[in-house]
Amino acid sequence: MLGLDLKEIITVGMVLFAVIDIIGSIPIIINLRTKFGHIESEKASTVSGIILITFLFVGEELLDIIGIDVNSFAVAGSFVLFFLALEMILGIRIYRDEEASSASIVPLAFPLIAGAGTMTTLLSLKSQFHTTNIIIAILLNVILVYIVLKSSSKIERMLGKNGLGVVRKTFGVVLLAIAVKLFAANVKGLFL
Repeated sequence: MLGLDLKEIITVGMVLFAVIDIIGSIPIIINLRTKFGHIESEKASTVSGIILITFLFVGEELLDIIGIDVNSFAVAGSFVLFFLALEMILGIRIYRDEEASSASIVPLAFPLIAGAGTMTTLLSLKSQFHTTNIIIAILLNVILVYIVLKSSSKIERMLGKNGLGVVRKTFGVVLLAIAVKLFAANVKGLFL
């Protein structure tokens, strides 16, 4: 069977939503709109979806070629998630490249939506969840990203600066808990 599980889809979807942090990226999106004019929401969403699904399937083979096991990658991914969560909770920038020459694919599709943190998360999630559920969660997130890109200025007006901050910090705490769980689930595999 396909292994469809609504609970897994929701869990993976929430993890990806927190990592992609499209709501927290609304100020960046609005800044890009003012800098470069029109943002091609369809193009950015489609390309980021293709990148994420491709990496979900090819990423593990790339690790095999390099000689890294999934547990090691998942533990490394938990550290990336940990630092992303700290950025969201504390409002600090550890690393994020926001300089761009255009806004359609770079930096929206990559690295803002399908960045290193999201790719690391995908492989970490692949060690715990069924691939079909991850693909569905990716597609749901891509649809959500499209909706947010299309209506970013309306969302900003509706939530306000404080509302965006609360959403970002809330998902930061969720992401921090997920990072701890990923670390705990995979660290044992390093010593076997």
